[in-house]
Amino acid sequence: MTGIVVVGSLNADLVVRTERFPKPGETLHGSDLAILPGGKSANQAVAAGRLGGTVRMIGAVGDDGNGALLRDSVAAAGVDTTHVAVRQGTATGTAVITVDGAGENTIVISAGANGTLTPSDVPSDAFEDAGVLGLCLEVSIDVVLAAARAARAAGVTVLTNLSPFGAVPAELLELTDVLLVNEHEAAELGDHGVQRSIVTRGGAGCTVHDGDDEPVSIDAVRVEPVDTTGCGDAFMGAVALRLAAGDALVDAARFAVGVGAYAATKAGAQASYPTTAELESFLAR
Repeated sequence: MTGIVVVGSLNADLVVRTERFPKPGETLHGSDLAILPGGKSANQAVAAGRLGGTVRMIGAVGDDGNGALLRDSVAAAGVDTTHVAVRQGTATGTAVITVDGAGENTIVISAGANGTLTPSDVPSDAFEDAGVLGLCLEVSIDVVLAAARAARAAGVTVLTNLSPFGAVPAELLELTDVLLVNEHEAAELGDHGVQRSIVTRGGAGCTVHDGDDEPVSIDAVRVEPVDTTGCGDAFMGAVALRLAAGDALVDAARFAVGVGAYAATKAGAQASYPTTAELESFLAR
């Protein structure tokens, strides 16, 4: 089973670039506003799709221009959007993003149509031919849990990205086969009980914990970052792709480090994700 199912968010990214982040109460001049396709779950689906994965996206958008933008972008990556619902009279979710001169970002999200997603939107046959389910926390925890339960019942690997970080029910961690967190989230989470996990460390790479094996540190691919928006999602999508293909966790993470690095060299989230050929050329530099 090599298919990937991603359940979660689709957002329109409202992006402004500025040399530095404003201080509280301060106004700065920025670039022209760019409206780009994003949302953690949609980004993860696109990353896996552009790399040749067989991906199904489950989520919701509004009946507006941003919703059409997102559905088109996800579909263009070869992702099945049959189960991306269009909510009448509802705005598509948005993320307000500021990118500074070093490529770092700040993000504030507004749920919009993402907040209308319910467990009933996850169809009973969603996990046929699937090997991996990708989850994050930009939709209701009820939806996340329902998807995880259904995937576990179907024998599908549950890959959970605890972002945006917050308290989650113990059941979600019990249902999670592979946990993906950054180093700050890992410190806040503490002892989580998930035997297989990847802790990302930004420009320092990542650390893989796989059961009783010794932790393995993987160095980052060095780049001059242009925009780090969506790099973590590129990493997640790449891990899902390789796990679905049967890779060991450490090999999936090593592959994902290269994908995340490529994404940092270009502006935007989904627009920065590589095809297989683009990734191979990048890594052969």
